[in-house]
Parts: sequence; structure tokens; C-alpha cells
Amino acid sequence: MRLANKTAFITGGNSGIGLATARLFVAEGARVAITGRNRATLEAAATELGPNALAIVADATDIAATEKAMRQAAASLGKLDILFVNAGIAGFTPVGGTTLEAFESVIRTNITSVFFTVQAAVPHLNDGASIILNGSVISVLGNPGWAAYAASKAGVRAMARVMASELSPRGIRVNVVAPGAARTPIWNAAAPTAEAYAMLDKRISRSIPLGRLGEADEVAKTVLFLASDDASNIQGAEIFVDGGSTGSPAGAPIYRG
Repeated sequence: MRLANKTAFITGGNSGIGLATARLFVAEGARVAITGRNRATLEAAATELGPNALAIVADATDIAATEKAMRQAAASLGKLDILFVNAGIAGFTPVGGTTLEAFESVIRTNITSVFFTVQAAVPHLNDGASIILNGSVISVLGNPGWAAYAASKAGVRAMARVMASELSPRGIRVNVVAPGAARTPIWNAAAPTAEAYAMLDKRISRSIPLGRLGEADEVAKTVLFLASDDASNIQGAEIFVDGGSTGSPAGAPIYRG
């Protein structure tokens, strides 16, 4: 098992990519603390994950709550070997139709909270630990209407490189996993019904070279790689898990004859 005797902390670990990663970490031998805002979904996730999981209610934007959660996790599980800063929000912020509150909410959750989550974790990390930040293809694709989200995820990439420089003396690695469109609850607002989701799936899949949405488990496997000793010489990197959306966009079905 690749994470035997390792301890991990995952923000937003009660659904989507965070929960998929928690499942995989536990299966690979890790003890895992997960956080989230919803107590019911956290408890359900903890029940599913079993005795090697610890669920802590903490809003990622509440810095004091995050610091407390880190202390609680370290006290219960021991010093941490892995930090997956996964929690984030989407947000439609078109030019000419966005309030300051809406824009700043995305930035606060996706950049500010990420920085302070890492800062809260650093005293509780073992030397040689692995930090993985959750990025996005939106940071490079220029999708209309997603300025704040794109800026926040580009900021995650930039912060990861700075953090890697600062933490390298302790052998702590900092990398980014950047998912493309994947089947997670992030689409619930845009496609609240099964019919709407099917239409959205079909439309987006035409823009992905591999012709389909990704799965949360596919992102989780990349996080596992970055968390494990298999990635022991990878530092300051960003790995896109996007079916080719950023690397070979012209190969998408929409461009095929």
C-alpha cells in the first residue's frame, strides 16, 4: 500500500473529488482527516470511510476554525504527511454583471483560504510531507464569465510555486492537480435535473479531446500519485487531468469532420 502509516488532511473531503481522494487514501493505508461545512454529509462520509477517518466540521473560509481543525487532526492522528487543499467554489462573474461581493467570495474561498490552510498546516507537517492544491483548467482556457474563478485558480498555481520554494528546505513538496470537467456536485446548480445534466454532459464532452467528462476517481488517482513516494522528485508542478482540454484542444470532437 502506497500510503501505509501516513496521515492526511483533506479539505472539502465530504463530497466530489475530496471524498473520492479520501476513499483512495484510506484504501492505500492512510489515516485521513476530512473537513467540510455540512455536518450530515461529513458524518456520512466518515461512516463510509471507516475507523481510519476523522471528520471535522470546519468552513475553509474560517481561518480560526481551520487552525483548530489542524490541531485536532494532529492530536488525533499524529503529525501530517499529506495535505490536499481541495475545498473551493465555482462562481459566474461576467464583466458588467458581477457584484463586488460575488467576486470577492470566490477569491476569498479559492485563494485566501488556500493560503491560510497551508499556513495552518505547516507546523503540523512532517518534514518530507506532500501538499497538493486543487487547481483547474479554467485557469488557462479563458472561459467567458469565469474571471474570478480563473484568476483564483491561476493564483493557486502561482502560490504553489512560491510555497514550494519556501518549503523545499524541509523537503516538503507542493504541487497542483488541475481537473478538467468532471462528474462532481459542482455542476448541481447549472444542471439541477437529470435531463439538464445529460444535456450539459453532451455539450461539454464535445469540447474534450477524449470525448467525455472525467471522473472524480481519475483526479483522486493523480492526487494519490503526488501524495506518494512515487512523486518524490516532483516539486512545483501542475498536472492537468482534463482529457486533453489544455494540451490538445484541437483534437476535440467538435472540430472533427
